Amino acid sequence: MAYAVGHISGGHFNPAVSFGLWAGGRFDAKELAPYIISQCIGGLAAAATLYFILNGQDSFLGIDNTKAGAFATNGYGAFSPSGYSMAAAFVAEFVLTLFFLLVILGATDKFANGKFAGIAIGLALTLIHLISIPITNTSVNPARSTSQAIFAGGEPLSQVWLFWLAPILGAIVAGIIYKNLLQNNEN
Repeated sequence: MAYAVGHISGGHFNPAVSFGLWAGGRFDAKELAPYIISQCIGGLAAAATLYFILNGQDSFLGIDNTKAGAFATNGYGAFSPSGYSMAAAFVAEFVLTLFFLLVILGATDKFANGKFAGIAIGLALTLIHLISIPITNTSVNPARSTSQAIFAGGEPLSQVWLFWLAPILGAIVAGIIYKNLLQNNEN
């Protein structure tokens, strides 16, 4: 998708990415609210499409929001796929989003080869999923987490705060680190 529409929107479909780019000095604060609203609407449209498809199966019994990962929701404690604590979920989401933003900022730096940015970013996101699916069912994207939790309701919806806070804080820290320690400010 980044290659398909990146030239239009910058290719960020994730509020954490928008905050990280803002903290890194690459995104205007006045654009945050419209982007985040659009990202959440996009997440809801995707979740609604998935729900519609699942509903087309005769054996679909609805969403069981009493189980971890119901409708691909994120969670901690009893709602973590492997029973990880809230603290472990927070640290995982914070650190993995931080590294994700460092890859995004580095791969899209004016001194990087931008033609391959989507590949580096996509591979980083794949690795993040491989690491964190057992921990939280992988968020790193508050809009995606929210859309799934809205459809599931119950406990997944009450835990969605963590999947806003940890990724956004991780992204902001990454933006600050990149801007002040890693960015080459020549020319």
